[in-house]
Amino acid sequence: MSIKLAEALKPFCEKLRSAIENGSEIAVITHIDADGITSGSIIATALARLGARYSIRAVSDMNTGIIESMRIENRDFYVITDLGAGWASDLRKALGDRWAVIDHHQIPEQEILTDDDGQILNAWKYGVDGGREVPAGGMAYMTASALDKKNRDLSCVAVVSAVADRQDQGDKRSFTGLNSEILKTAQSLGLISVELDIMLTGRETRPLHEALAYTSFPYIDGLTWNREGCHALLKNAGIKLKEDGRWRVLAEFSEEEKSAILDAIAKFVATSSKAATRIIDDLIGYVYTLSGEDKRSQLRDAREFSTMLNACGRIGRAGVGIAICMGDRNDMLSAGEEIVSTYRTTLRNYISTIFADKWRLVDDGRNVFVNGDGLVAEDMLGAVSSLLSGSPSLGGRLLFVRTLTKDGTYKFSSRKALGSTSQANLGLIMRYCAQTFKGAGGGHSAAGGCRIPSSALEDFMVGVKAATGDPKFATTS
Repeated sequence: MSIKLAEALKPFCEKLRSAIENGSEIAVITHIDADGITSGSIIATALARLGARYSIRAVSDMNTGIIESMRIENRDFYVITDLGAGWASDLRKALGDRWAVIDHHQIPEQEILTDDDGQILNAWKYGVDGGREVPAGGMAYMTASALDKKNRDLSCVAVVSAVADRQDQGDKRSFTGLNSEILKTAQSLGLISVELDIMLTGRETRPLHEALAYTSFPYIDGLTWNREGCHALLKNAGIKLKEDGRWRVLAEFSEEEKSAILDAIAKFVATSSKAATRIIDDLIGYVYTLSGEDKRSQLRDAREFSTMLNACGRIGRAGVGIAICMGDRNDMLSAGEEIVSTYRTTLRNYISTIFADKWRLVDDGRNVFVNGDGLVAEDMLGAVSSLLSGSPSLGGRLLFVRTLTKDGTYKFSSRKALGSTSQANLGLIMRYCAQTFKGAGGGHSAAGGCRIPSSALEDFMVGVKAATGDPKFATTS
């Protein structure tokens, strides 16, 4: 942990502890994605353990409407997680000093310089790369553990947030920076085990052919979402898919069998993709197993856990994900499993339609603009752009996915696609270009998002194209 962050945690936690001891009604406002759900849940759990009066809710983004609703509700204190970057001035006007932000998105220098009361606990303020070294869940964990060392058991939830935000960007999908420190704490407490393996979705829970079919990063044309095709491929390769009449899951296969599985996939992609070697490399990496969860539970593998949380938030059931993070393993877990099924079906339909309707894709070789109007729900936009970013057919590009929202504005989600070497900082581009047209946005170097007025669409897209080639918007990390 950086010395600056360690020093900032003490007075920040004193503010929270003071609000708790005063009997204040504390509202936790968080984002709907997996990092938002985990970070909000970690703070809510820490508050509950200290006997605080609290509530928690998730929103799709921070905007003037949300801030106005907070002003009208007039709770005693607000803790905002995975949201709020760039909104400090608005929050002060509406809430005075009755708020605190725990976040990891890049924020304007001016916001750092004017945070005299230490209300913003943001990774970038302390020299920590919030795009690679710690997500909001990790920052929330640091806060919770500073409040009480007993909250170190929440380190495993912070690990889930890190894989959810794709911060496993070290060698073989390992962690770096603060994420690595948090992982070591979870390992030392026996909460998580780490091993190098094939990274298939449902490695602990699904029959092998289904796990391969549901793996969408990287996206393998002809196999992703094609259960029959995956079954035929593995069976023809001589892989023993059943034992004693029961489907086998990846975690049960020997190392020799796993080599045969990879060989079968490699031969398939060699005939269908120019990026065959990269696809195989991207399938092998460190997997993070939550030791305390039941075998064959969707919560046992950290990546699968994060998928469930993302599904809950994107489908409009963030409360289910929050309950699961806070320990519910009964009704809410069952609901979560059903939500994941709906989520995957919805995503499959979106992606299939986007690739089938060629007019939805405009590719200039450097940037890909995807038109999701009339198709993609705004809360699913981030999930769609993340999934598309893993498609080899879009590899190396900068990806900008949009949809027209119910309130008549355009929402954009941007990603660096698989294999991209661009130095463009998407978070800065989204913020600058959106603000130019009276919108709002932000994010990280590799991922960003924004919302703009519908009248600005064409000019905004021209501005984004220009910005992706402008050194002014190159990443500094």
